[in-house]
Amino acid sequence: MFGLPLTFAAPAILFGLVALPVIWWLLRLTPPKPKTEIFPPLRLLAKVIKHEETPARSPWWLTLLRLLMATLVILALARPVLNPTADITGGEGPLALLIDNGWSTGADWDERIAMATQLVEKAGDAGRPVALAYTVAPGNADVTLTNAADLLPALAAATPLAAKPDRTAAVARLAAALEDAQQGATIAWLSDGLSTENDEETVAAIDALEPTEVLVFDGGIDGLRAIRGIDNTPTSFDVHVQAPDGLAAGTDPVSVSAFDEKGRLLAENAALFADGSPETVVRFDVPFELRNDFATLRLSGQQQSGGVWLVDENARRRRVGLITGQAGDLDQPLLSPLFYIQRALQPYADLVEAETGDLAVDVPALIEQGPAMIVMADIGVLPEAASRSLVQWVDDGGTLVRFAGPRLAATAGDDTLLPVDLRIGERSLGGSLSWTEPQPVAPFPPGGPFGGLDAPREVSVNRQVLAEPDLDLVSRTWANLADGTPLVTGTSRGKGTIVLFHVTAEATWSNLPISGSFVEMLRRIANLSRNTGTLQTGNSGVQGEALPPYRILGADGELTAPPAHVRPLDAEAAATAASYDHPAGLYGTADGFVARNVLSEDDTLVPLGTPEFQATTASFGYAMGEESDLRGSLFLIALALLALDTLAVLWINGRLPFSGKGRIGARQAAPAAVALALIAVAVTFAGPALAQDNSPPAGDERPGDAEIIDILETTRIGYILTGNPQTDEITEAGLSGLTRFLQSRTALEPAPPVGLDLETDELAFYALIYYPLDTTAEMPSEAAISRLDAFMQGGGTVLFDTRDQLTASFSGAAASPENQRLRDILRGLNIPPLEPVPPDHVLTKAFYILDRFPGRYDGSPLWVEAPTTQEALEGRPVRSGDGVSPIMITGNDFAGAWALDESGRPIYPTMSADPLQRIYAFRAGVNIMMYMLTGNYKADQVHVPALLERLGQ
Repeated sequence: MFGLPLTFAAPAILFGLVALPVIWWLLRLTPPKPKTEIFPPLRLLAKVIKHEETPARSPWWLTLLRLLMATLVILALARPVLNPTADITGGEGPLALLIDNGWSTGADWDERIAMATQLVEKAGDAGRPVALAYTVAPGNADVTLTNAADLLPALAAATPLAAKPDRTAAVARLAAALEDAQQGATIAWLSDGLSTENDEETVAAIDALEPTEVLVFDGGIDGLRAIRGIDNTPTSFDVHVQAPDGLAAGTDPVSVSAFDEKGRLLAENAALFADGSPETVVRFDVPFELRNDFATLRLSGQQQSGGVWLVDENARRRRVGLITGQAGDLDQPLLSPLFYIQRALQPYADLVEAETGDLAVDVPALIEQGPAMIVMADIGVLPEAASRSLVQWVDDGGTLVRFAGPRLAATAGDDTLLPVDLRIGERSLGGSLSWTEPQPVAPFPPGGPFGGLDAPREVSVNRQVLAEPDLDLVSRTWANLADGTPLVTGTSRGKGTIVLFHVTAEATWSNLPISGSFVEMLRRIANLSRNTGTLQTGNSGVQGEALPPYRILGADGELTAPPAHVRPLDAEAAATAASYDHPAGLYGTADGFVARNVLSEDDTLVPLGTPEFQATTASFGYAMGEESDLRGSLFLIALALLALDTLAVLWINGRLPFSGKGRIGARQAAPAAVALALIAVAVTFAGPALAQDNSPPAGDERPGDAEIIDILETTRIGYILTGNPQTDEITEAGLSGLTRFLQSRTALEPAPPVGLDLETDELAFYALIYYPLDTTAEMPSEAAISRLDAFMQGGGTVLFDTRDQLTASFSGAAASPENQRLRDILRGLNIPPLEPVPPDHVLTKAFYILDRFPGRYDGSPLWVEAPTTQEALEGRPVRSGDGVSPIMITGNDFAGAWALDESGRPIYPTMSADPLQRIYAFRAGVNIMMYMLTGNYKADQVHVPALLERLGQ
């Protein structure tokens, strides 16, 4: 059965268990021979006729023992297998592997590849050729039958992609590879456990191959969670999280963290799934200024690309200022110049309106609120001060949108805040005094800001302001009427943009404001209101020229440099699902990009289940451990029970020396026999003995001389236990990861890190102690701080990590809770003057050449002891010894960046799009350790001979 770690190779033999009642009946009819006792005084009765007597039944415990022995033999003959894997050694045809390597496989990819490798190796042992096809692959991927040994290197180098699988295309590639096969193939489908819309086509395509057997591997999707959309509403930022449909989502909350473009944590929130609902909404009730800094949303505990949502300018809300020349003089809202603008922008922006009607006051007041865009409806003459403020604001990157009207038409010739020069007056189309008819809107230029939108056929213009003919008029025209006259013009000025609608904002000169296209046009312009050059964005995410890949999202949810196979993203590709050529990620440049995510609002997570194929089908899981045949163990237990049965029969028949009269009777012997049987079973299944933990003591007991010698024989990194299990686990994992990195990159081979109780443990055994600040932990006592001070005076170094990305002096007025805790601790320490690591410090070149010391974050400097004017000051509380700073302070969370799991994979993501940040974090740790152990190289007189000898070689 699917998902069971135990199976039987010959299950038909299990029907022998039906015979157990018959065996029980026979055992009751044939009890063991009774024991004979000779009683001499009764020899006189020897001549008396003897009456043969048999016990009515055998002892219950002996019957149970024999039934158990028979059961074990039947089970052993059925060939039980623990953690079974597919047996493909019996066939002779080729093996065809269909492997899902899409967005959801990042978390268990190693297990998937291990299973595929095992299948290929078994096929190689059986002499069967192998074909391999991935469901996320280039369209021209070549799949051929080959030897198993030739396929193993390519299999080991395979990686999953943040894209949706195309199983039908992969099966078609397998079909082409199996055309010349002489025998039917065995199809092994290593699925991701997710159902797609094309599953029926996939099953039909596999059936068309006429396989001899189909092996389906499915690890299940019970724990899978994914983000399928976001809503930046006027009041909150909503993240839609999806769980598998039809499966219980559980009672545990789902947590989402929001990070900015530099990887700094901005907000974190959680939500619960309602009973029976596969979807929940995690809501961030934060100011829109903070919401606009959201760059990445991550689901906790999800190491796959579906648990990450990339945010671009299309999802960010703008603050838009609204000004009109008719403010307060119209009572009918439908005729207000701002009514339709408000209705169009309100779902996507935060609107701020002018309050006084005095442009000299309203314009500077709006600019002070930091809007991304200002909309002016029929503004003619601007006060000089307001005009200067607007010019400066546009040059600094603002977007100014203006609408025509009688006031603007009358004063257009003197206005400099326009994209084109206008003729004085307005043009009337249609009416009794006009020879022309109202004009419709022409199709939008495909390369312009409105490219991709359908031209509104129902819109007509009966009045407009005209632009003066100019050589640049065509390049500045964003939308035309059917007669070629501009409807919308725009141009760049400084870092900003000026846009003009040549009609009014209300439905008097045209019916454009009451059309759906008006909403999309204003939204497109609002998306341009950012300092990102000429990048054009829209509903589909891409308009105009194709955008090069900037950062690509890996299947494990990490942003990395784009691989060579990723192609630029154009409008056609943006309208399709993430694929091999265009996986999820950021497309554009550092100055401006669009985000492409794996899932969409219409996607759901549906379990694949067990597809129904015409051929024989078997289901298996991943990560089930090493396959073990249990026949030998069961036969051994049965043999032990047979020995017990023999001893029991001899004892009952009086053939054992301790079975005489007055000894233990049959009823009293039953518990002993059962105990012996249990001991035999326990011995048979006993696992290998585990060595005792020989880690250095970290409790209250002081170590003895032997333990001290053991600690000092190997370099170890100590860390302060905070009492918070999560923080301590992160710290231990981080320092263990740094230890492994040191062992692999340097000649230093440190032992595992040691957790220390600051109140009781001896600190002098460690050259470096890592101190993670945790505000949930209790404040150290004065005695503990005094011990820490003594440790620093003795030449040790304490590395304080506030883990809050310290970006300024920790002595400033504003401080985080961790920063404040650090201040409280430092008040009890005699520390030297501190400074950020200067460029010429030995820390920057102790092993690697570094100019920064990042961890999970990269915004905090590393503070060390500042140099003094004298070599050693009298009465100085803490000596630097051999040039090593007794204290280091950072906020970059070193341990979080160093933390690795058992397979060597990072546990926590770095909060930056830079793929090298984790490497630099490990290098920073190596430099710190080398600096701790050697200090200033020029002062390292102990190793000078060895250094000179190495330099000579």
